[in-house]
Amino acid sequence: MESTTLQVPGLVLVEHELSVPLDHSRPDGEQITLFAREVADPEGRDRPFLVFLQGGPGSEAPRPTRLPSSPAWLDRALADYRVLMVDQRGTGRSTPVGTLPGLTPQQQADRLVHFRADAIVADCELLREALGVDRWSVLGQSFGGFCTLRYLSAAPGALREAFFTGGVPPVGRPVDEVYAATYSTMRERNRRYHRTYPGDRARLQTVLDACEAGDVVLPGGDRVTARRFRGVGNVLGMSDGAARLHYLLELDPAAPGFGHDLAALLPFTDRNPLYVVVHEACYADGGVTGWSAQRTMPEDFRADPTLLTGEHVFPWVLEDDSRLAPLAEAAGILAEHEWPRLYDAEVLAAVDVPCAAAIYAEDAYVDRVFSEETARLVPTMRTWVTNELEHNGLRADGERVLDRLIGMARGRLA
Repeated sequence: MESTTLQVPGLVLVEHELSVPLDHSRPDGEQITLFAREVADPEGRDRPFLVFLQGGPGSEAPRPTRLPSSPAWLDRALADYRVLMVDQRGTGRSTPVGTLPGLTPQQQADRLVHFRADAIVADCELLREALGVDRWSVLGQSFGGFCTLRYLSAAPGALREAFFTGGVPPVGRPVDEVYAATYSTMRERNRRYHRTYPGDRARLQTVLDACEAGDVVLPGGDRVTARRFRGVGNVLGMSDGAARLHYLLELDPAAPGFGHDLAALLPFTDRNPLYVVVHEACYADGGVTGWSAQRTMPEDFRADPTLLTGEHVFPWVLEDDSRLAPLAEAAGILAEHEWPRLYDAEVLAAVDVPCAAAIYAEDAYVDRVFSEETARLVPTMRTWVTNELEHNGLRADGERVLDRLIGMARGRLA
């Protein structure tokens, strides 16, 4: 492992690069780079580690600063820990995954099967061993929580504590049940949006008509189809999402700024292709996904184009984006892949690691009912179910959220 130490205002950063197997079942096979940034208070370099697992899949870890403190929870974390921010495989300074040119669709798919939570946790275990750490704590946001539950299933003895924010995944639930629940939540999010901004229904229809006419163009040159535009509903699950969508719709779709602002709101882009191609697979605790979001779309969503969709990946998401199109066939192969189980209910039922979870009562991405069901499997899991915050609660009010979870795990708070 190679490590470099940097002194920046208010922080000590140690940058680690470690070679890990692409396929952990073949440790002597192809190697890729895993990058992790150790972040410490100058007076706290001997504190225990807190590993941060970012949401996604396909997103790198935050880039930390102290003045001002970013991310929002960093100061609270550094009071007790050194933070290890991992660029999960395929992201950031870890060996990146793009559109995999030069490979056949089958070869692309064969590579992409190695980018789920199980491989991410195996990477973390190699990193822990390389750093000589006996046990460490883990904080998982959204998809990072899926990784954290996998950690509890695969290597609970490596963990001192486990914290979840908006990311306690379903265990053993068919993926179709997961997507049925998200459509129900999105239906309510659409209703609330139009109640808050009643004039936007007509504006939305105007934009959809412009999309059908081929008049909505992104900075890269792609013309946005109406079905692709509906994906902007994904932002409605965030605390500021409704306002951001409204400010987009108040622009004329022919205005120069409209395409730029739209590009920032569309959820599935070539900025992080892993988010698209392995998204449904992250919910697959075994089995085949088979384009679940498309198959389970309710009739009202099919009939009414003004019902915006959420974190739903459809085959045409890749077809309608010229930069993702090179992965379209591979995504179809992955949709028919038989995925192994991620979680072991028997192991989870015997866990003695202190755990605490913030479960957002109206979470549009990770269903509350399934999260609470999973939490009941883990005897040491303490939950804070709240409607004060949305899925991005750790980003919006991170110091309070993390402080409460630490207090819960250590028995200081109910």
